[in-house]
Amino acid sequence: MRTLKRAGLAFAGLLALIGLALGFIASTAFPKRDGSISVAGLARGVDIYRDAAAVPYIYAQSQADAYLALGFVHAQDRFWQMELMRRFGAGRLSEILGPATVASDKWMRTLGLYPLAEAQAGTLPAPVQAALAAYARGVNQWLTTKTGLGAIELAAFRYQPEPWKPADSLIWSKIMATRLAGNFRKEIARSQVAARLGVLRANQFWPDYPVQAPTTAGDSGAYYPGDLFARIEAFLPSPAGLPGGASNQWVVGPDKSATGAPLLANDPHLGFSAPVLWYLAHIEAPGLQMTGATVPGVPFHILGHNGQIAWGITSTQADQEDLVIEQIAADATTYATVNGPKAFARRSETIAIKGQADQTLEVRATVHGPVLSDLPMNLPAGAETGQIVALNAVYLKAEDQTLGGLYLLNRATDWAAFRHALAFVNSPALNLSYADTSGNIGFQVAGNLPVRRSGDGSLPVPGWTAAGDWSGRVPFAQLPSLYNPARGLIVNANNPVGDPTQAPFISRDWAAPYRALRIEQQLQVAKNQSAGDMQALQLDEISLMAHELLPAMAALVAPQTDRDRAAVAMLAGWDGRMARDRPQPLLFSQWLRALNRALYGDDLGDLSPGLLGLRPRFVLNSLNSHHHWCNNINTAEIETCADVVTASLTQAVADLSKRYGADMTAWRWGDAHPSTFTHGVFNRVPVLNRLANLSIASGGGDFTVNRGASRVNDDTAPFRHIHGPGYRAVYDLSDLTKSRYAIATGQSGNFLSGHYRDQLVNWRDGIYLEINGTRALVESQSDARLRLLPAAP
Repeated sequence: MRTLKRAGLAFAGLLALIGLALGFIASTAFPKRDGSISVAGLARGVDIYRDAAAVPYIYAQSQADAYLALGFVHAQDRFWQMELMRRFGAGRLSEILGPATVASDKWMRTLGLYPLAEAQAGTLPAPVQAALAAYARGVNQWLTTKTGLGAIELAAFRYQPEPWKPADSLIWSKIMATRLAGNFRKEIARSQVAARLGVLRANQFWPDYPVQAPTTAGDSGAYYPGDLFARIEAFLPSPAGLPGGASNQWVVGPDKSATGAPLLANDPHLGFSAPVLWYLAHIEAPGLQMTGATVPGVPFHILGHNGQIAWGITSTQADQEDLVIEQIAADATTYATVNGPKAFARRSETIAIKGQADQTLEVRATVHGPVLSDLPMNLPAGAETGQIVALNAVYLKAEDQTLGGLYLLNRATDWAAFRHALAFVNSPALNLSYADTSGNIGFQVAGNLPVRRSGDGSLPVPGWTAAGDWSGRVPFAQLPSLYNPARGLIVNANNPVGDPTQAPFISRDWAAPYRALRIEQQLQVAKNQSAGDMQALQLDEISLMAHELLPAMAALVAPQTDRDRAAVAMLAGWDGRMARDRPQPLLFSQWLRALNRALYGDDLGDLSPGLLGLRPRFVLNSLNSHHHWCNNINTAEIETCADVVTASLTQAVADLSKRYGADMTAWRWGDAHPSTFTHGVFNRVPVLNRLANLSIASGGGDFTVNRGASRVNDDTAPFRHIHGPGYRAVYDLSDLTKSRYAIATGQSGNFLSGHYRDQLVNWRDGIYLEINGTRALVESQSDARLRLLPAAP
């Protein structure tokens, strides 16, 4: 007993020492928020106030000084986030993190995003370059004047960050383009499924968008064996099955608004992290006023209002990338083109790895783009013959003025200026909603949409025929657009932005229609809508997917045990609300997951784990008409859809009982579906991960307006909420100072700061912030003012 007691005291002492050490580290990493700092390159003084949520209010006497100040506060609160972003984009994580990130670095070096950003930084208009340079000066001012550690992670990895450069700011839009602008992973999957099961069944597995589902504004390819693609899949830095980019936005016109002015609601959906991507800020300078969401590392507001217009963003789901199969010529040093053999473009990349010797990566490129299939092999020139895979992507082209468009968007004051700004957007393609203080509302698609010589980009194409090459881009004037529609309402939830069967072609892959349908249901007939109503709709957890699919499943199920019958009875009274404190969402989701596995696990074999999802349209079609999916090809019997639905329920009940206990009434969706925000490097470090990772039980699901998406093919946590609305806003055009905002974690990136997690509960529960930039009000309510002063010459 004494030994145990001494061990317990020793452990307690160790924890105390760790606490003291963390406290000391934290004290040197908290930003300076009061007093004054002399800043080189500043023209005149800048005042920075912070409210109770640590939102900065920046008042400058020139736009350059305002951007410098934003760079400074971004670095104060989120430098580590900025550092990881630029190193990820440049393929330089391994220099500080070691061999665990070599695969990621090789992937990014192969794409070559950072050299493109460096080249494009010099092609932007002079005012944009000036803003980027001023922002970089602000970041570098913090790097040179910070006291103590500046960021806890810098102490952990013991290195001195390099100065910030304008290209570091450009890299963010390119990273987002790789995540939102294409479907090459789905091209791989389609080709593999078609090679195994045939074209017809591959099309059944990915059904077309429903004909009568909402739109906002009014295939040829080649199939190849999977070996070549399997090598690429195995090397990607992110696992298969992650949720795709999605978002909600809607605009209510004056006739439907209680105030007689438009209301605009927006919640972009992206992968969660701690801290969350977004950072709230208010800026004022002559000719510039912005309030809303920024991304640390970028000087311009991504979302928000400028006192005269407000805008929101969703992903267009446009297909801006294609996989191209290239045929290596007989001499093994060239590849075949329609004009004869052509030599590869080659470059050599050196990847520095902390604690290990450098690695050299040889990168080849064709006229279409970088060769991806070299990555797993890293073969020397001429070491193989046959076929290789190259990537043709909009975001890999030399011309890109996207950040310049964002600069203009921040300054747009009417519909014409708004559209002029969006004409410069390249990638990712975006849907932007619009509202102004004059009562106008609108919607515009922006981005470079390639015109293909043939095909729809859903499958890899042969490079030696040029049949799948791009012949140009869709002119901006032909992109879908709406201005003051007669019905006084605009809704987009990643549903088609026009008739999917008509030109211009945008994509074959759209989000399921349930979110858009639910928003339309709530807004079509409603009048006198308030900002509070918009806020409540953003938190709506009714699943129209469950409304559609559960009756079809219940009609076929024939429960064989008392527990199965109890499960069916429990679901019979469910209203489809994905509430965190109820068992039905968990039971239904697990049943649907088991049903998916049963329907195609036998047919797809080793492809199935990477493609496992909830797939409601496929499941519904299988139960209603495509009954061949219900039969298990690995058994002698012929299974019916009733058989597979019943067996899936039994499996789901057994799995949930094992994980959550025998009492079904005690199961809770929130236990399986916590919103989870993991730290970029401390997420797996004992003790530190308990401080740096954030988690909270949450409701919603992948098909609800309050979207709570998960990686369904993750057997350890298939319903963990890892992707969703990290930022929500409702803009009130009758008085934009009364607009409402929510971010999922907090303003600080320091996990020992109270502002690292202080917004988490409010975000989950729908408690929003107001950011009223009226200076007199800010001065009266703020107890923290930092003044940046020009340094003496």
